[in-house]
Amino acid sequence: MSEAAQIGVLGAGAWGTALAQMLASDGRAVRIWAREPEVVEAINAKHENPIFLPNHPLSPSIVATDDLNSMNGMEALLVVTPAQHMRSVLEQLDNPGALILCSKGIEVSSGSFMLDIAATLFPDAAIAVLAGPNFAHEVATAQPAAATLACREDALWEKLAPMIARPHFRPYHSPDPVGAEIGGAVKNVLAIACGVVDGLGLGQNARAALISRGFAEMVRFGVACGAEAETLSGLSGLGDLVLTCSSESSRNFSFGRALGQGQSAESLMTGRTTVAEGAHTAPVLQQVARDHGVEMPIVDSVCALLSGETEAASIVTDLLARPLGSE
Repeated sequence: MSEAAQIGVLGAGAWGTALAQMLASDGRAVRIWAREPEVVEAINAKHENPIFLPNHPLSPSIVATDDLNSMNGMEALLVVTPAQHMRSVLEQLDNPGALILCSKGIEVSSGSFMLDIAATLFPDAAIAVLAGPNFAHEVATAQPAAATLACREDALWEKLAPMIARPHFRPYHSPDPVGAEIGGAVKNVLAIACGVVDGLGLGQNARAALISRGFAEMVRFGVACGAEAETLSGLSGLGDLVLTCSSESSRNFSFGRALGQGQSAESLMTGRTTVAEGAHTAPVLQQVARDHGVEMPIVDSVCALLSGETEAASIVTDLLARPLGSE
């Protein structure tokens, strides 16, 4: 296989484009698949992605395509499609190499995690999860970052880690892909709640309390689903949670902030080119948690706000009114 076909990226949104740029930072040829022809043209002709990652020049060694068949047979594929579309994209592949799942969420139609979808479609494929506290625009500009690269087999880690490690991007191994994926999915919902607190102007104390109690919910849910608590205390859990809950660069935090300022969920989700994945994840996360007998009151509050059952101003009041108890 030629050097140009060793590694590819499925999905040319902000995060997929940033990962491609990171991989190409040493001059390596990287192929990226985009659904939108205008994105393919812009990347190939102008070395930019003005729709999803504007104002970030891209390496000329990144080659974009809208032909999914051209992504077959590569040694590794970073899967960065939106979570709700990952199944439909993977179903069109015939012979993927190792799959590195970078999408964060739970499939609404089935309640499945991305790991389960990939394993069902490709039971013989080597599968890993990449997750951590990473904003696309910082990774694209080679600012220092770290992430969890989770896979059960040491041999797979030894193969994949050198393929994605760069001087400014450091992967850490975890043998717990379930935990890495759960951290990435749950934090998106909790970030919406923290954005609501910010939009309401309730202060840093309230946000810190929400992050702490949200982390407790994440750990309870993760352990019930077979994750290791230690994984959720690392980059893909607590690290990602703190970053996503603390910055307007987070789509989910910004979405929640707009809700806190009085905008409706319906208006915020209409006509957007980027996705606040937590808004899709919240209801299915709530259901999966109930199926496992796990209490997630912050997630419940976000769901009630998204469905119009409650107003933003009542979320924190309702949470503070819960029966007193220990941590």
